[in-house]
Amino acid sequence: MVQLRLPKNSRYGKGKTWPKPVKPDGTPATNLTEFRIYRYDPDGGKNPTVDTYWVDRDGCAPMVLDGLIWLKNNVDPTLTFRRSCREGVCGSCAMNIGGGNSLACTKGMDEVKGDVVSVYPLPHMPVIKDLVADLTNFYAQYASIQPYLQASSAEPVTEYKQSPEERAKVDGLYECILCACCSTSCPSYWWNSEKYLGPAALLQSYRWLADSRDEAKGERLDDLEDPFRLYRCHTIMNCANTCPKGLNPAKAIAEIKKMMVERTL
Repeated sequence: MVQLRLPKNSRYGKGKTWPKPVKPDGTPATNLTEFRIYRYDPDGGKNPTVDTYWVDRDGCAPMVLDGLIWLKNNVDPTLTFRRSCREGVCGSCAMNIGGGNSLACTKGMDEVKGDVVSVYPLPHMPVIKDLVADLTNFYAQYASIQPYLQASSAEPVTEYKQSPEERAKVDGLYECILCACCSTSCPSYWWNSEKYLGPAALLQSYRWLADSRDEAKGERLDDLEDPFRLYRCHTIMNCANTCPKGLNPAKAIAEIKKMMVERTL
């Protein structure tokens, strides 16, 4: 019989409920937003929990990341998460917010449906601590597609030139910030992450396949010719629906498959 339950050490329970914040004069804060946050400490030897917090909105900016920073600064300094640019550019603060993958710095607290902001690490990834997912395999897969220009002809005196039409072919590809929101929303990647490259790496692969300056198209396609690396995509579109930059990895994957067919004709 198929076992659909989580392993015992992965099941989380109810954690600590933290006190509601008060104003500097000691009166209770009234403009509150409830946060329920996944907590896991690998050194604690215990299963994960979900702690309940309240953010004082009168003293906090509107984004989910602002709420997390407010909680870390004012309530619980042990709360652990990644963040850097706060501008939706670096991808560091990718998390599962309100049931969907997003960037905490561009997701407003008021955009989350319901009265509670639930925050979990990116799904189906090993968790290092709290909201920090282990992206070692994700970045190794990105490195494996050789994400850089490869040209065998003589190096030009100035630069490799492109026409405006050739340059336009990489629009919607180069903007990827490698936040992993798309790959960790993909069921095929959940079940086959050791073999299937996933939407993010494949979108990056197509970025170079579509680049007129790159001369390693044949070698790149050879590297993807595998039952798992490319063909586990079933075009369910989770990746496009969750991408915080509005990109469409599923379309890029379809274009790679088309290239595979065309070179056999």
